Amino acid sequence: MTGKAELRRERLAARGLLSDEDVRKTAEVLARRALELPELARARTVAAYVSVGREPGTRVLLDVLLARDTRVLLPVLMADNDLDWASYEGAGRLVRAGRGLLEPDGPRLGPDAVLEAEAVLLPGLAVDLRGMRLGRGGGSYDRVLGRLATAGTEPALAVLLYGNEVVPRVPDEPHDRPVHAVITPAGIRRFRPV
Repeated sequence: MTGKAELRRERLAARGLLSDEDVRKTAEVLARRALELPELARARTVAAYVSVGREPGTRVLLDVLLARDTRVLLPVLMADNDLDWASYEGAGRLVRAGRGLLEPDGPRLGPDAVLEAEAVLLPGLAVDLRGMRLGRGGGSYDRVLGRLATAGTEPALAVLLYGNEVVPRVPDEPHDRPVHAVITPAGIRRFRPV
């Protein structure tokens, strides 16, 4: 765990140096790049998240997906750190939640709603050359990935990152699962086919 904590601190410190303009410009590029991933571009249902702070921006992408009539599911953090889901109906329907998050104000669909997604965008701080993702450490998305694996569903799993967040190695544990692709402003890197 120490290696993960150290890498988290390092990545968060690097993000802290980004300007609002850096974050905004990167979000626009990431929206275009993300739709170059065929699995995401053709998905009828996408599970995503609302970026906050200095995370690589997802809001432009969420609105593009919504305009394309893609059903977008966004997470709702539950008290036990597991994720419920609700449909994204536009930025005006997002409400402030705990931990500085933004969540949809619509009806909750249940933790298993993610099983309907054909593509899942996961937040992360880094991805290594094997496709192993470093999250924030709360375990919420580890549960989502476990739920997907248990159900036998195989949606495309992708992470949006800044270019310097693709690293040689992320410390991993037995429960960690690799993603299929990472999307950076420079393009898409695949780790394994869907």
